[in-house]
Amino acid sequence: MRPRALAVLVPAHNEEALLPGALDAIRTAARHPALRRVRVLTVVTADTCSDGTVAAALRAGAQTVRIASGSVGVARAVAAERALEILNGPAGVWFASTDADSTVPPRWLAFQYARAVEGWDAVVGTVDVKRWPQPVPGLAARHQLEYTATRPARGPWHHPHVHGANLGVRADAYTTVGGFPPVRVSEDHALVDALDATGHRVLRTADCPVATSGRLTPRARGGFGDHLAGLALEDSPTL
Repeated sequence: MRPRALAVLVPAHNEEALLPGALDAIRTAARHPALRRVRVLTVVTADTCSDGTVAAALRAGAQTVRIASGSVGVARAVAAERALEILNGPAGVWFASTDADSTVPPRWLAFQYARAVEGWDAVVGTVDVKRWPQPVPGLAARHQLEYTATRPARGPWHHPHVHGANLGVRADAYTTVGGFPPVRVSEDHALVDALDATGHRVLRTADCPVATSGRLTPRARGGFGDHLAGLALEDSPTL
């Protein structure tokens, strides 16, 4: 598949502080020379926002949808639906999912585009925690040790992680398996499980990680942020 368009999906809940940085990084990635002839569309779903998230998304030129669901699964699915409306269906479209508290590297979209051209149906990437706003002694080292426990000394790492902050999928494969389910957490895991179960080609790779926040008061309860908070509690009884 050689995508005609890349649609970047960004769910956001009260992210006026971090969303501008996330969208700046997406714009930089969209200007990669490998994407000169490819349309890049960014859709932000502002879910139950009471701050300046919507204004930040509009200032950045992103397509913006307002909802009140309190479900990251619904938010990602709504972004995908809006993208398909604008792009006239899934044919030749690749979804690239990230988060409002994350910053993608400059080659992120070009990397996903290249994997699509190679014939992969989905790309499941890793994250690097770059910001620890509430320092806890030993937390970064503990997280890194646990996160990379299965990484081999040599060769590619077909890691076990799934992050909505670094996930790509062919739009037709996405629609075939029903898309992101309307759940409050782990919608990314559910999508990847469905792709695996239906025989789609899923690449798990650590070659193009996305920088994400290490905040311990996450927007989506039960997700990656809560996992980090649990590690922090193990390391610091006074947290």
